[in-house]
Amino acid sequence: MKKFLKTLFDKTFLKYLAVGTLNTVVGNVIMFTAYHLLHAPDWLSFGANYFFTSILSYFLNKRFTFGRRGRDVRMALRFTLNIALCCTIAFGIAKPLTVWLLAGAGERAQDYGAMISGQVLFVVLNYLGQRFFTFRQQEN
Repeated sequence: MKKFLKTLFDKTFLKYLAVGTLNTVVGNVIMFTAYHLLHAPDWLSFGANYFFTSILSYFLNKRFTFGRRGRDVRMALRFTLNIALCCTIAFGIAKPLTVWLLAGAGERAQDYGAMISGQVLFVVLNYLGQRFFTFRQQEN
């Protein structure tokens, strides 16, 4: 267990957090602009955020965080699958849970709660997926 935790929380994790911070800033601008200015539904705003920042994330995490070089179609496909699953799971859990927890708070508060809690859950799931599935070290 100790070895697993050291593997999980190493310099790669810190690099992932740096990339994630940039992605979060860019993504929140996209998400809240879509929600407020374009009056898009919460799920569409959330989806637009992750669509555009996932492209940025792929290139930054591939090269900077996980040190992978070259073109690898399988890696790009694993990344796409990971993002799709993380978004579906994160928002699929966050939306109903937030609606239930904030039952009397109104639709706007529930939407904000779902978008923000979905982000938190997404970050955790995405790190695990990128670390151990998308950009995993290949055994020789």
